Amino acid sequence: MEKIHIYHTNDVHSHLKSWPRARTFLQQRKQEHLDRGEACFIFDLGDFIDRADLYTEASLGRENMHLLEAAGYDAVTIGNNEGITLSKEALEALYKDVNFDVILSNLKNSDGSQPYWANPYKIYTTENGLKIGVLGATAPFYEYYEPLGWKIIEPIENMQKIAKEIEKKTDILVCLSHLGITADEQLANTIDSVDLIIGAHTHHVFENGKRVEQALLTGGGKFGTYIGHSTIEVESLSSANKKIDTELIKLDQLPHIEGETREVEALQLWGKEHLDVEVFKAGRYYNKEWKHDSHLARLFSKALLDYAQADCAFFNAGVFMTPLEKGSVTAYDLHQMLPHPINACLIEMTSEQLIQCLQEIQTHSEWPDIEVKGLGFRGRVLGKILQYDCQLVDGQLFVKGIKKELTDSIQVVTFDMFTFGWFFPELKDMKKKYLLPHFLRDILAIYGYKYFGK
Repeated sequence: MEKIHIYHTNDVHSHLKSWPRARTFLQQRKQEHLDRGEACFIFDLGDFIDRADLYTEASLGRENMHLLEAAGYDAVTIGNNEGITLSKEALEALYKDVNFDVILSNLKNSDGSQPYWANPYKIYTTENGLKIGVLGATAPFYEYYEPLGWKIIEPIENMQKIAKEIEKKTDILVCLSHLGITADEQLANTIDSVDLIIGAHTHHVFENGKRVEQALLTGGGKFGTYIGHSTIEVESLSSANKKIDTELIKLDQLPHIEGETREVEALQLWGKEHLDVEVFKAGRYYNKEWKHDSHLARLFSKALLDYAQADCAFFNAGVFMTPLEKGSVTAYDLHQMLPHPINACLIEMTSEQLIQCLQEIQTHSEWPDIEVKGLGFRGRVLGKILQYDCQLVDGQLFVKGIKKELTDSIQVVTFDMFTFGWFFPELKDMKKKYLLPHFLRDILAIYGYKYFGK
C-alpha cells in the first residue's frame, strides 16, 4: 500500500495574515510524511497574488513567489490575477528561476509556442515508482490575454488531449484547475482517467470533496482560509484500485506562530517603503466623495478621457478610497486611493445605446449604496455613477455639448467591471477594447506626470 499526500492552497489573493501558520504547517507536514517514507506534494492553484496588496504591488508579485519557495511548494498553476493583471514581461519575470514547477497547458506565446517558464504537464515519480501525472489550466479570458501578447486556448479540449497523451504513462492523474466548479465537473465527465481535480477560481468550498464520475473534486474557498489535504492510497503498482479522500484544514485553528503578527506587518511595511516614490506633484487638494461629483472625480475623468481618447465617460464615485493631497504624490498614495486591479475599457456604441445606459443610471437610485464584492473592485460601496461629457436633456443626448442622433457612433470609456454583465448587461456584447496593461492608478499617474510634472 502506497499513500500519497497532496496539500494545496487556492485563491489566497495576497491575504497573508495567516501565512506564517500556513508555511510552518506545510513545512512540518511535508517533513513528517517524508520521514515516514510517504510521498508529499504541495500545489497552489493560482490567484496567490492580488495587486490590491502593498507587498504584492511593490514587487509585482515577485516577492510572493519567494514565500511559496520557502514553504516548499512543488508546483503551481496560474490564476487570472497572475495572468491578466500583469504585463507579459512582468508575468514572465514572476516565475523566472523559481524552484518549483509551473504547470499550465492552455497559455501560449502569441506564435503558439510554450512559455519557457511553464510546462503543459509534469509527471512525478515516487520512491516506489508510482507515476503521478499533473495537468494545469487557467480560465480563458480571451479579451484580456490576447492584447497582452498571449494566446489563450480553450482549456477543456486541451486538457482532454493531453490527458489522452499521458494516461498510459501514469498511474494517477491530477488536474490543477483554475477554471471554476462548472468546468471541473465537465473535466470529470469527459476525462475518464482523471482521479483528482483540485479546483479554484469560483472560491467554492468542499469540506470533503465532491464525487463526479470517477473523480474527486476539491475546493478550498478563498483568502487563505483553508489548506486542502488530499490523500491517494494505491494497493500496488499493478493495481487499479485507488482510495482518494480530501479534507480542509482551517488556518485560524492552527497553533499560533511566535512573531506572526510582526512578520505580516513587516511585509506591508516593506511594500509601503518600496512604493514611496514620487510620481507627480499636485497643485491643490482634491476631495473625494462617494455620493456625488468631486474635484478628484473631475480630475480623474480628464485623465481617463485623455488616456482612452474617448468622446465621453462614466464610472462610479466609490472607486476613490482616499482624497488626493496637495504636493508630492507617491506611488503609495495612488495605490491607497485606487487599489483596484481594474482596467479601463473603450466601448463603441450608438447614441441610442448610450441613452439606455444613462437612463439606467437614473433609474437605479439604490446603486450608490450597493456593497460590491469582486469584479476587481476593492472598495466598499459602488457610489454614484458619474458621467462626463455626456448628458440627457429632455431625452436628447448631448456629447461635449453637441446634440447626437440615435444612430451616431460614440466612443465611451468606462471600467471593465461594468462590462461583465452585472450592472449594464447590454455592455457585455458590445464592441469593446480593454486598455491594458494599465490599472486606474496608472492612468492617473500618467496624466499627473504629463500635466503637473514632478
